[in-house]
Amino acid sequence: MSGSSQQYVIDALSAQESWRLFRIMAEMVEGIDTLSSLPPCVSIFGSARARADDPLYCQTEDIARGLVEAGYGVITGGGPGLMEAGNKGATEAGGPSVGLHIQLPMEQAANQYLLTRCNFNYFFVRKLMFVKYAVAYVVMPGGTGTLDELFEAFVLVQTHRIKPFPIILYKRDFWAGLLDWMRDRMVEHGFLREEELELLTLCDEPDEVVQTIRKYTIV
Repeated sequence: MSGSSQQYVIDALSAQESWRLFRIMAEMVEGIDTLSSLPPCVSIFGSARARADDPLYCQTEDIARGLVEAGYGVITGGGPGLMEAGNKGATEAGGPSVGLHIQLPMEQAANQYLLTRCNFNYFFVRKLMFVKYAVAYVVMPGGTGTLDELFEAFVLVQTHRIKPFPIILYKRDFWAGLLDWMRDRMVEHGFLREEELELLTLCDEPDEVVQTIRKYTIV
């Protein structure tokens, strides 16, 4: 390849990176414009693969409904499963029901209960919006995406990059093994302080979730 051809390739790649930056900025601006008028909201996370006949689906609906009745809006990832349940409960209770939707090879369809929707291509921009417009996190049982959102919030609070807010893990029997591992491995090796685990709150009933959030936040 000649010197001029190499420079052409370099310039083309540089232009692509510049346009990518503009797309990232556009997603941030659109998200802020869309969400800035919301009341205090709670972000609910959980498996996209949970079925409507799963007891967790109904319990997520109940949590979202209780949050709306207490004056909060509900934000989810906008997809199926427990995200759908959160939006369904919020919508049927007449409150803000927000979906921060991202296109994925699987599980990419948005659910039908979104009253406000933002679309994202970049996970990190989407996660910024989850944190920016939430006064609490409710982490239902889920997979790796749910863990990603959980530890994102945990690290931000742990390192004082954001103000502390409730991070609720729903269903003790699901999360106990993870917390035991963190205590037995991370705390034991000095990689985590025991008191830092207190940033996470375990709840087993929908009403308990709502009451915990009301205790630590103001609407």
